[in-house]
Amino acid sequence: MAHGTTTGEPPQLLLVVGVAGSGKSTVGRLLADRLGWVYRDADEFHSEANRSKMGAGHALTDSDRAPWLEAIGEWMDGMISARQQAVVTCSALKRGYRDTLMAGRPHVLLVYLHGSRELLGSRLAARHGHFFPADLLDSQLADLQEPETDEHPLVVEIDQPPEAIVTAVLSLMRRDSAARQPAGSDSERAVHGAFAGPSESPSPTGVSWRLVRGEQRAVVVQLGGALRDYVVNGRPLLDGFSAGSAITGGRGQLLLPWPNRVGGGRYGFGGRSLQLPLTEVEKNNAIHGLLRWALWKPLARTDDAVVLGTTLCPQPGYPFLLDVRVEYRLGPEGLTTAVHATNTGTESAPYGVGQHPYLTVGTDLVDSALLTVPARYLLRTDDMGLPVGRAPVDGGPYDFRAARPIGDLRLDTAFTGLDRGPDGRAVVRLAHPSGLRGIDLWLGEGTRYVQVYTGDTLAEPERRRQGVAVEAMSCPPDAFRSGTDLTVLEPGATHVLRWGLNPWGYS
Repeated sequence: MAHGTTTGEPPQLLLVVGVAGSGKSTVGRLLADRLGWVYRDADEFHSEANRSKMGAGHALTDSDRAPWLEAIGEWMDGMISARQQAVVTCSALKRGYRDTLMAGRPHVLLVYLHGSRELLGSRLAARHGHFFPADLLDSQLADLQEPETDEHPLVVEIDQPPEAIVTAVLSLMRRDSAARQPAGSDSERAVHGAFAGPSESPSPTGVSWRLVRGEQRAVVVQLGGALRDYVVNGRPLLDGFSAGSAITGGRGQLLLPWPNRVGGGRYGFGGRSLQLPLTEVEKNNAIHGLLRWALWKPLARTDDAVVLGTTLCPQPGYPFLLDVRVEYRLGPEGLTTAVHATNTGTESAPYGVGQHPYLTVGTDLVDSALLTVPARYLLRTDDMGLPVGRAPVDGGPYDFRAARPIGDLRLDTAFTGLDRGPDGRAVVRLAHPSGLRGIDLWLGEGTRYVQVYTGDTLAEPERRRQGVAVEAMSCPPDAFRSGTDLTVLEPGATHVLRWGLNPWGYS
């Protein structure tokens, strides 16, 4: 039986399900608080006989649960009749239980909290004063029938703080609400969770997730949270890297807590002199941040979106604590990326972010591709790649405000003074020489600079000038030393960087 919010209207009730120890009650209360909705825990509907039976270590039978599920359903009907929005938490282990609670109630949205046996067991072992004993977990897992795609669940992993789980649920709810269509329509999307596993086998870049929407395909990998591939109607629009290959040239990687370079790796902040590891040894620079080679973990997943997260812990050269997550989402216009970084430490932290996809429009070399960069200034740099000043592009070889071929120009250039449209976005365009198709990289919230790189200095000669790296950046190179447009994240503050890819001419 298919169910869920397939009516095209927003949900009126959230049914949060999961086995004991998944944090249903905590997450449910936080969700209700954030939404301003009514909250009830299904445990409140158990009879004293059921409570006593579970307390004695005996699992409930379907007969025991039938009146309990009926009572929950009656309460849900009361909320619906009163037009009250509410969150209710319930184990609802079996498909039949969920069908009982959701059938005939089209405005109920299912949220499934998934966790490993080990994590659930450790949580239950640490819980005291609850009528449900930890040794009944195995019976629950034996009964568990994980939600199927036709139940349209929002699935979130529980190996993260409750507030982060709630944030992930709310993000998926917003997406679900924006994209929801009547059941059976062409745009209806089956939702499944990260528990279903990655789309490909592990590789040198960790596991990977394949996103699909219509003619669009994208692949995101665990290593560095990188965007590996983006294909539209069978045409690759990224000069990325193949499955089983290592990442080179910073392809698709998330670059934080600084993009580009820090000269000598040494900077001052908060009265301290700090030294970062030198990762561009030949130029004596620290380059592209600290999370390029970290394994990011999945926080939420649907067919056309994935949310990954990681923690940047205090370390030599960067003694600050950040919680970071990135969402990749395929939509009607293309791929959208949002990078959130929250200072979860107790002191202010310097911060910058960028990301480094290489665009292609199918030409052998980038020379004949048409480039548009809506920027009024470029940053002049020294031999170490560090800024030494700003200059107008007007009329010079780096003036790409009107589309023109790249030619033999070698670009490894940061631009600023971005001209934006009414939507607040600046758009860098790479077009096929015919002008009939291309890819737009838009720069949204949190972007102040863009670096354009034609790959002339890549370590692999055969990859040079195969694609154009277009890097959305919140600050210029060497911002940790110069302080120019550097973000200072106060404790509890969050920075957001948004950018995306809009293909055209590929239908």
